[in-house]
Amino acid sequence: MELAHSLLLNEEALAQITEAKRPVFIFEWLRFLDKVLVAANKTDVKEKQKKLVEQLTGLINSSPGPPTRKLLAKNLAALYSIGDTFTVFQTLDKCNDIIKSKDDTAAYLPTKLAAVACVGAFYEKMGRMLGSSFPETVNNLLKSLKSAESQGRSEILMSLQKVLNGLGGAAASCHRDIYKNARSLLTDRSMAVRCAVAKCLLELQNEAVFMWTAELENVATLCFKALENSNYGVRVAVSKLLGTVMATALIPKQATVMRQNVKRATLEEVLELMATGFLRGGSGFLKSGGEMLKVGGSVNREVRVGVTQAYVVFVTTLGGQWLERNFATFLSHVLDLVSHPRATQTHVEAVYSRRCVSFILRATVGSLLGEKAQIAAAKDICQAIGKQMKAVEAVVNDANSENKSGAADVAASQHVMVCALQELGSLVQSLNATASPLIQEPSIGLLETVTSVLLHPSMAARLAAAWCLRCVAVALPFQLTPFLDRCAERLNNLKTSPEAVSGYSFAMAALLGGVHQCPLGIPHAKGKMVVSIAEDLLRTAAQNSRLSLQRTQAGWLLLGALMTLGPSVVRYHLPKMLLLWRNVFPRSLKELEAEKARGDSFTWQVTLEGRAGALCAMRSFVAHCPELLTEDVIRKLMTPIECAMTMMSHIPSVIKAHGAHLKASAAMVRLRLYDILALLPPKTYEGSFNALLRELVAEFTLTDNSANTTTSLLRSLCHYDDSVLLGSWLQETDHKSIEDQLQPNSASGSGALEHDPSSIYLRIPAGEAVPGPLPLGVSVIDASVALFGVVFPHVSYKHRLQMLDHFAECVKQAKGVRQQAVQLNIFTAVLSALKGLAENKSTLGPEEVRKSALTLVMGALDNPNPILRCAAGEALGRMAQVVGEASFIARMAQYSFDKLKSARDVVSRTGHSLALGCLHRYVGGIGSGQHLKTSVSILLALAQDGTSPEVQTWSLHSLALIVDSSGPMYRGYVEPTLSLVLTLLLTVPPSHTEVHQCLGRCLGAIITTVGPELQGNGATISTIRSSCLVGCAITQDHSDSLVQAAAISCLQQLHMFAPRHVNLSSLVPSLCVHLCSSHLLLRRAAVACLRQLAQREAAEVCEYAMSLAKNAGDKENSGININPFAPGAGSRRDAHSRHQGVNIKETGLEGVLFGMLDRETDRKLCSDIHDTLGHMLSSLAVENLSHWLMLCKDVLAASSDMSTAAPLGGGKDEESEKKDEMDDDTMFTTLGEDDKSKPSVAPRWATRVFAADCLCRVIMLCENANKAHFDLALARSARLKNPKNDFLVLHLSDLIRMAFMAATDHSNQLRMAGLQALEDIIKKFALVPEPEFPGHVILEQYQANVGAALRPAFSQDTPSDITAKACQVCSAWIGSGVVSDLNDLRRVHNLLVSSLDKVQAGKGSSSQLYRESATTMEKLAVLKAWAEVYVVAMKIKKEAETKPKRVLKSTEEDEDDFGTVDELPPDSLITLVQPELPALSRLWLAALKDYALLTLPAEFATQLPPDGGAFYTPETIDTARLHYRNSWAPILHAVALWLNSTGFNASESTEETAAAMPNSQKCATAIMLNQTPGTPPTAKSLPEINKDRMHLILGVSIQFLCSPRPEEPVEHVTSCLQALHTLLDSPCARIHIAEDQLLGVELLSVLHRLLLTWDPPSVQLLVTGVVQQIMFLSFFQMKMILRKKKILLL
Repeated sequence: MELAHSLLLNEEALAQITEAKRPVFIFEWLRFLDKVLVAANKTDVKEKQKKLVEQLTGLINSSPGPPTRKLLAKNLAALYSIGDTFTVFQTLDKCNDIIKSKDDTAAYLPTKLAAVACVGAFYEKMGRMLGSSFPETVNNLLKSLKSAESQGRSEILMSLQKVLNGLGGAAASCHRDIYKNARSLLTDRSMAVRCAVAKCLLELQNEAVFMWTAELENVATLCFKALENSNYGVRVAVSKLLGTVMATALIPKQATVMRQNVKRATLEEVLELMATGFLRGGSGFLKSGGEMLKVGGSVNREVRVGVTQAYVVFVTTLGGQWLERNFATFLSHVLDLVSHPRATQTHVEAVYSRRCVSFILRATVGSLLGEKAQIAAAKDICQAIGKQMKAVEAVVNDANSENKSGAADVAASQHVMVCALQELGSLVQSLNATASPLIQEPSIGLLETVTSVLLHPSMAARLAAAWCLRCVAVALPFQLTPFLDRCAERLNNLKTSPEAVSGYSFAMAALLGGVHQCPLGIPHAKGKMVVSIAEDLLRTAAQNSRLSLQRTQAGWLLLGALMTLGPSVVRYHLPKMLLLWRNVFPRSLKELEAEKARGDSFTWQVTLEGRAGALCAMRSFVAHCPELLTEDVIRKLMTPIECAMTMMSHIPSVIKAHGAHLKASAAMVRLRLYDILALLPPKTYEGSFNALLRELVAEFTLTDNSANTTTSLLRSLCHYDDSVLLGSWLQETDHKSIEDQLQPNSASGSGALEHDPSSIYLRIPAGEAVPGPLPLGVSVIDASVALFGVVFPHVSYKHRLQMLDHFAECVKQAKGVRQQAVQLNIFTAVLSALKGLAENKSTLGPEEVRKSALTLVMGALDNPNPILRCAAGEALGRMAQVVGEASFIARMAQYSFDKLKSARDVVSRTGHSLALGCLHRYVGGIGSGQHLKTSVSILLALAQDGTSPEVQTWSLHSLALIVDSSGPMYRGYVEPTLSLVLTLLLTVPPSHTEVHQCLGRCLGAIITTVGPELQGNGATISTIRSSCLVGCAITQDHSDSLVQAAAISCLQQLHMFAPRHVNLSSLVPSLCVHLCSSHLLLRRAAVACLRQLAQREAAEVCEYAMSLAKNAGDKENSGININPFAPGAGSRRDAHSRHQGVNIKETGLEGVLFGMLDRETDRKLCSDIHDTLGHMLSSLAVENLSHWLMLCKDVLAASSDMSTAAPLGGGKDEESEKKDEMDDDTMFTTLGEDDKSKPSVAPRWATRVFAADCLCRVIMLCENANKAHFDLALARSARLKNPKNDFLVLHLSDLIRMAFMAATDHSNQLRMAGLQALEDIIKKFALVPEPEFPGHVILEQYQANVGAALRPAFSQDTPSDITAKACQVCSAWIGSGVVSDLNDLRRVHNLLVSSLDKVQAGKGSSSQLYRESATTMEKLAVLKAWAEVYVVAMKIKKEAETKPKRVLKSTEEDEDDFGTVDELPPDSLITLVQPELPALSRLWLAALKDYALLTLPAEFATQLPPDGGAFYTPETIDTARLHYRNSWAPILHAVALWLNSTGFNASESTEETAAAMPNSQKCATAIMLNQTPGTPPTAKSLPEINKDRMHLILGVSIQFLCSPRPEEPVEHVTSCLQALHTLLDSPCARIHIAEDQLLGVELLSVLHRLLLTWDPPSVQLLVTGVVQQIMFLSFFQMKMILRKKKILLL
């Protein structure tokens, strides 16, 4: 390969290598040339230009493959633009002659295509220099377009696109010709041609005004036609064209408008045109509105999905500001789409249309609008909902409800409601706490509007309203409890309205389901309230037949939702629940039989719904409270479950007797039964296997089901890697939610809440925005398949054989479409069963079972349906895994070998090649080693079958699986495989993207197999490595995003194994370009790769990214028009790209990544961005402090701009400074500079929280770096020596400002992060002296800021966790010794005093919004803060007492302003604490007693007081433990200090204690003082009280020091030891311990262990100190004894 690296092609070397290697050699030379031409000296190039041109034009005739022709064209064009242009026209003529040639043979085709590519490249690079020749060239291209085959058509269209790009407006004379010739190809058979036409027309519309004026309707029609029978790539390309043309028609570009007098289209016209596509039938273009309203003909789903994407492109192109101004119009238009009868012809179509409309709203409102604009949009949506609801109420209240149109309006309005409410919910949830103005402004009336929809006649609308309320409650947790109360009250008041019962129970269930997302929870009593409401509903269901169905459903729904609150709540209601469940079902078989004869169809419907509800509540119980599932409880649950199983067999006769409308209710019962059984251990229902399996098999073989329903689980049961065969990579695109509806299995993507109301309270599956359970028919089959997989491993071999034979029979019996459906279901069940066997480590069974399974599977390997072939291959692999016998594997492999040698048809070749891959995948390298050679040779041969891309795809995919699973055993086959991969990469047409994707996979697998060897320098390794690099280069340059993603992951692997050989200077800029790709997979791959690079080489990565910004101004250098620095890049041309080019400015790559966090919603991607920024921060922040702090500051500054309410603190000057900072926010714009109509979105709250976390990390990193970061004098002197030096202390005002901005934000998460940052700053900078004013510290000047940041956290409506955090900051601030003025100190001290009053008052239950443990957390935080302050105060006092008194000089010149005058007197802090001590000491002791009881082992649980402790309730004991664990240590230390200082003389008068505590706590305290509540307290003597206190302190200390957990903070250990030291200081304690020798011995042994296990010197010093105390004590004791003895002797 080295020989290829020369300016001229080394023809001698080329002649010496074999024919097969020549294409690679030529490609490698062209790659080298591509890099070197840009950097080479112009004179050198001109000298050799003639020879170079000869060599390059010679290559045109040598039949180059696609990547080679692309590079060849690029190099020729670059050569002419750098060197002389004399011969360019000659070369152009040569190319034109080749294109005109009449030779149509396949052999000549590559030469023609190369000539076409060269022509395109010339015009793109040199444009108007070639001006005069363009008409001839264009005509030439258009002529050959008519006769070309598909590859030629694509290539010619791409060339035309480049010609248009290069010439711009100069090509106007050819525009119409190109348009006429290209448009007919938009409906070409080849999808690649359609994509090429769309891109060509997109280029054309930049200059061709007629496309978006006179031809606008025709362009739209063409696009709609092009979307019919399209694939994903075509939909993306055509929607980009359609959306951009529509946007241009509405707001044309300035330049074109200046040139011609253009009539602009109105917004209504444009939207109406797009609506026609959304609502149009399969064919024919509906012009008039009248025609459109005639319902008939189905809507083409592909067209609808394509138009949906076009809407998003349309709005994105116009930008966020346009959307902000026109949102109301746009919203009403989009909602009208979903209310149109054509969009909602069937229920599934209606769901699909809703999905599309929701997608349009989410993709525009969710990403283009900033937080302020989103709040305005939410208001508009609210108004739209209110308007709709008024219309519905008018129809409902209209007595003459005969009018049919009214009923139709109500039916249509439900879909509008669902879309509007879902978007409102998503908006509020993404705004989080920033959405509070929406709730607080009465003029908006969001809550009233949403709750009014709970009474809508349609269930779908009621569920959507309930879901929206759940979103609001999760975003604003302080609303959760009031919502629940309001719904409960309304439910009680409107018991007689069926809609109200249904709607309000949905809302309550949804709210209960949201509790797990609110860390502070809800009060325990709400559980009791829900149970009583549910019981009441179930009890009164039978009283009124008009309401029985709704009440039954509502009652069980509420109980199911209650279970999500977890064991701590459910434990109390379990006996009642078990009773309710038992009573729903008949007690005995006799009752069950008698029941069949009774009842009419209505009572049966209610009965079945009731039983389905009960089973659903059971499932919820089993899923959410596994801790409560004792054997006894399972036994009690099995009674109703077994009854339900028996009832299943009776249902068909009931349906026969009472009508088919009961089928849905019966199916619901089956669904619930299967769901709960799948969660229980199969052993518990072993006895019912026979009956159950009969039901399950009948379910998925469609025995009693005339519809051909298929399961949705097959794709998820197939291996993730097979996505390339199944097309399931669409799950990983930005368009997933709408592309789902085009998947082949039934009801795919048609999930909706109304299919299963119970999903309103369940957790949402990852990646979904709104729960979308599939239609009942599909869900039941899914559940039966899943349960079959659970049960199968526990079934006897005999039954397994019967079932497998039965499956084969079912497949044989069915015909046509039904056969496909039955087969899909059976295969999913078999896969589920095999997966279950593998998980249980069981075997499949004896020979006959295997044989039966094998027959079933092998038959499907030849099935024409690719998904079945895929499933069969997977099943074969899984079978090999569970059988695990070499002979069985050999037999299967041999069968496929024989098949592949003889078969000629595509189907069996693909099926059996996958079978080989799957065998290797599941058996691994060792198990299938002997078949490796044969497998590889067969697959390598199949991969060369150029006649069938499908065979190539499947065989290459299998090859990749084999390479992956064989590991080092594959090493011998690496060279031939690699050479085949390269050959195919250089020859396979780029339109066969699946083949290229599989080639990328193979390349990645080979790189992994060779692994660290790639670093070597041997000849073979060098060849392998350079081949891999060439392969990566080819795939990197492919047009398909999945192929590019594969290339990135290959380079990532290479970088891991051989970092020196991966050229970061070219890789990093290309990754940066991909960050703005419109393809999620490509963005993911780019960020994942950056994450790996940043771990090792963060500095280089940032440097190369910045070079991208520098080079971008020069189009020649970058080769890609990547960003707004490039001429004209900001124009509308790029507006269709996702977020126009990468705008790397002075904030560098990190700025771009921060910007991405605001737009991306994909979890994996965001997590990788966080990691990448984290790695960059760790490596670079300390060296480049100003830059990183500026970055964080700019992100956080957005919060000050956002606050719509008045800021929570800070003076005017701060506000004005913030305004100045906002000007810097333009750094985050990601759009073209000349396009001012599209400002970027200010950072959202989640990004701001991340920035605040980054701030804390920067402080931590500086701490481990240079001392000067925390020393102003050092920093200043270092700065003088070298102005480039940068230290954290110099940015203190910025740090404080950022922490202040975060701590006073609307967002609770940001307030927490801000307070954390403030605490870090106080702790790190408290002792930094101010060099200019000796005796002072630098933090003193920020007292006002700290006070202002803390004050809002103590307001009445602040959540407990924020108040708790603020208490911690207060104690850090007071204890830091920064404040030197008593009055200043009082400001913060008063905040703690007010909190203490709150603790003493005890929160009344009326104001309680959160779980009781939240109050525990807050109260303990207050006590902990006071304890820390007290500890510091006592320390200062002690130091002052031991220091010699300083004599104040009375000379006047010394009495400076900054002299000793305003220094804090040593006892001032203690004087602040003193007044509160009597109350504090009691509360501290009560907290310690609580803690002591809570740390008792589980077996002593009965000793805990039944009513809870002083600060916790028995229901929330588990969460309370954590809060006590966080705060006991400082409290212990404070109590020891207090006892020591009072000399154990403070008695504990019960009256005072009573005064200091609320009623609920008196009883608990009494119990802890060993009194029975209610009896008059027996007054204890002071020594007894002291003994109790001593035992408490020693007990807690010894218990903790026995085994401190490794993750325990070292502060807890030191506090505990200091407490012991203090305690042993007091004579009273000494006497006590001296009397009880055991205590001393116990203490010493615990301390010895601690000394051995805890390393920090501080701990070891304290341990020795305590030991010293004990030694002194025992010495003192000895003395005493001796003295006594002496006295006695005397």
